[in-house]
Amino acid sequence: MTRAYDAMTYTERLDRVAAYIEAHLAENFDLMTLADVAHLSPYHFHRIYHAISGETVAATVKRLRLHRAAGYLVQTSMSIAQIAKHTGHGSVQAFTRVFKTEYGLPPAHYREVGSHTRFQTTTNLECLNHEVRLLEVKPMVGVSVPHRGSYLMIGRAFNKLYRWAQARDTLKHITGVVGIYDDDPFAIPEKQLRSRACLMFETNVKLEPPFSKVEIQGGLCAVLRHQGPYADMRLAYQWLYGQWLPQSGRQVANAPVFEVYLNHPRDTAPADLLVDIYLPLESQHSTALKVEN
Repeated sequence: MTRAYDAMTYTERLDRVAAYIEAHLAENFDLMTLADVAHLSPYHFHRIYHAISGETVAATVKRLRLHRAAGYLVQTSMSIAQIAKHTGHGSVQAFTRVFKTEYGLPPAHYREVGSHTRFQTTTNLECLNHEVRLLEVKPMVGVSVPHRGSYLMIGRAFNKLYRWAQARDTLKHITGVVGIYDDDPFAIPEKQLRSRACLMFETNVKLEPPFSKVEIQGGLCAVLRHQGPYADMRLAYQWLYGQWLPQSGRQVANAPVFEVYLNHPRDTAPADLLVDIYLPLESQHSTALKVEN
């Protein structure tokens, strides 16, 4: 092991592993390979990974594979066989079995009647209107990490933030977990999408790239609560912008939409994940975003 590798922090080592896993989800993983990616002894790699990440490598791989598969089911026309192959499940039968266990429905049925479908037709408008709340949001301050690419892959940035907070013993001071999304995934190529993963809390810790201070100044927001897999949320956005907003008579503010995560995918079933989508609106005190390096 070279001196350059000796100087790597454990956070950097596990960031390398997370990036490798996400880039190779269709492949088989072994601990020797991942230990080499982390530049750690294979005798100790998994103990370190489990202790710092809070889950085993197998649990991480399973969760990310199913998360990506759900995205393919909702957002593409790929066949079930193609999705199984692209997410490393080996066979349609194996994919169907594990997907049904975690998501409650077989893949094909999930594509047809999953939670995303309630936003697909205008007939749902009246029953969904009550789910949008108008709230005056208090200012929030925290630390963010930029993410470029598919919004479904922003988990890598959140993992980096959590490891940063854990290393500084600040997890107990977190007041909110927020994702800020700058671009419309229907208008911008996936590789160019810009977003930020944020942990909200007051901190005096010195920040260095890629970490930066982020402030949401607060103001009026339309808030839509989404329950279900994160992959289902694209249609919720389409409904909020395309149906609720025009009929509400409200004007959007000059600030990006953001999401507040109310539970964590590591210990929550996909069907029970809760996210509040915040759409900033014009008001006497406009909502704004400020980022400082």
